[in-house]
Amino acid sequence: MDSTLAKGLAAIEWMVRQQRDCRVTELAQAFGMARSNAHRTLQTLVECGWAVQDPGTSTYRPSLRLFELGAMVSEASDIGSLLRPHLAQLAQATGETIHLAVLDGAEIVYLDKFDSPLPVAAYSRIGGRAAAYCVASGKALLAAAGLSVPALQECLGTLEPHTRNSITDFGTLFNELERSRARGYAENREEWRIGVCGLGVPVLNARGEAVAAVGMSVPSIRFARTQARGLADHLMACARDASVTLGYRVGAAPAGPSPMSITKRRRPE
Repeated sequence: MDSTLAKGLAAIEWMVRQQRDCRVTELAQAFGMARSNAHRTLQTLVECGWAVQDPGTSTYRPSLRLFELGAMVSEASDIGSLLRPHLAQLAQATGETIHLAVLDGAEIVYLDKFDSPLPVAAYSRIGGRAAAYCVASGKALLAAAGLSVPALQECLGTLEPHTRNSITDFGTLFNELERSRARGYAENREEWRIGVCGLGVPVLNARGEAVAAVGMSVPSIRFARTQARGLADHLMACARDASVTLGYRVGAAPAGPSPMSITKRRRPE
């Protein structure tokens, strides 16, 4: 365990539970640490944006960043429960593996899924992650953000190849995202795993913002062009109904591209 990280997280939780501004000496007493260590911990939290210091009293309190992230987690959880019936209906109609995903930095995270009952099926895992530029649901969300090539580079970092089909050039990725946005869905043709293809469509909220993506993982043996187009039609209908559930009005103009909806690439541990 990283003791420094654990100490910082414990200090944040302790401050939140106090529900008031706190002094350095109080934190030192609560954790049995030297005052200098407590001061260093609090200053690090301030510099990282997790705490703020009152210049008049020199006391500390948690920043609103905690509220912001907590609200995002709550929203993701609510989205999953609200959209589950739509995923179930799509899974029954297509017989393929269906999942709901959100962006987290340069990756997507699977919030929910329905497995295919067919003998040959694609696999994904709730809570699992995948490189956003390699999977259809990630591409759908990147396309909805409308990022320029420099912004994509800033958000994603290096495009590492995961299969021989992975896109590793930002110009190529940009063009792929433009095509995805124009036709209404994104494709993955064995870019994340050999033998597995996929489709993805963004889900919009009441403000027209892409907050999640409905995805479909399909074995490559069932992903001919005609099959893919038919599955895409089902997927787009599902995403449209899911968006309506979140308050989106069909026919309303989607929100403009929002680079701020995607955070910088998470650095490897």
